[in-house]
Amino acid sequence: MSFPETFKALADPVRREILIMLKQGKMSAGEIGQAFDMTGATISYHLSQLKKAKLVIESKQKNFVYYELNASVFEEIVLWLAQFGGNNNEK
Repeated sequence: MSFPETFKALADPVRREILIMLKQGKMSAGEIGQAFDMTGATISYHLSQLKKAKLVIESKQKNFVYYELNASVFEEIVLWLAQFGGNNNEK
């Protein structure tokens, strides 16, 4: 995993909102786009950035492309962040 790509993708509020939407399950680009007042091209750009960071997985079914969260990347982030937790006994 590339932390710079991941954190760059997470820095954008639209992409964070898309990730929150995908917590509910797999969604098509069209379904995601309905929640925003922006062009399909802009939604595609945001989705491509999330794919580049491996935060979402793309799958094709018939004429539709669906996106879903890649839980393993989030687990890696949590594990990495946990090392900075509040264990006050270490110096």
